[in-house]
Amino acid sequence: MVFLFQWRRSEGVSLLTVAAFSATGLVRHGFTARTGGVSEPPYHTLNMGFTVNDDPLHVLENRRRVATALGVPLTRMVAAKQVHGDRVALIKAGDEGRGALTYDDALEDTDALVSAERGILLSTYHADCIPVSVLDPVTPAIGLAHAGWKGTALKIAGKAVAKMSSCFGTRPEDCLVAIGPGIGPCCYEVDQRVKEVFHRQFAGSSEFFRPVAGGHWHLDLWAANVRALKEAGVKEEHIFVSSMCTCCNTDTFFSHRKEGGRTGRMASLMMLK
Repeated sequence: MVFLFQWRRSEGVSLLTVAAFSATGLVRHGFTARTGGVSEPPYHTLNMGFTVNDDPLHVLENRRRVATALGVPLTRMVAAKQVHGDRVALIKAGDEGRGALTYDDALEDTDALVSAERGILLSTYHADCIPVSVLDPVTPAIGLAHAGWKGTALKIAGKAVAKMSSCFGTRPEDCLVAIGPGIGPCCYEVDQRVKEVFHRQFAGSSEFFRPVAGGHWHLDLWAANVRALKEAGVKEEHIFVSSMCTCCNTDTFFSHRKEGGRTGRMASLMMLK
């Protein structure tokens, strides 16, 4: 049996990796879980985010541990101030370190990062929102996207691929894409307002929704991101979905919805070697 996603443990930290990415030998990458860090409840223990009122020194130590597990200096990381939009930032030499040690110098108003620079560790932050990682093994080039319901409706995953095409000449059909742990269609209940947004953005969006009581629906963000990626030209067989629900598995992951908003953040990370 071939496992599309694999847990790897290093320096006391568990990282969820993508077998197809690892097989290329081109990147260091992983999705963090919630264990292996120093943060105290309700951020216990591997909170990677500065925005949740955790002790900043704890966040720095957690980030240092993860960077060490990846074999990358923390000062090579780049992070953004995520706003649930669709801005995709091009990361170039000289951007390394922004948002790594403090939130203040993170990239403004950005929810996706792309780069063809070697040795720069891209990062995005999640606690139910969908992490999307893109690897173009031909150019090579990489991209990460933070896709909550708003970003998913704005098709940020497809826009990250389009940015890679315009900046690096990436061919979407060459891309390998991983959709990491996030809130699943088993748990993500939304109202009519959200359903109408998807109806305007996606033809046949009803396939993403399953009705529940009270005029609400369960929304499949995984399927919607797959659709956006296919529309951008990515081959369906090159899209790998973890199908791990953060809301169902709070022993392993942080979940904003399940934990009432008082919780930590996982990180999605990737760097070209």
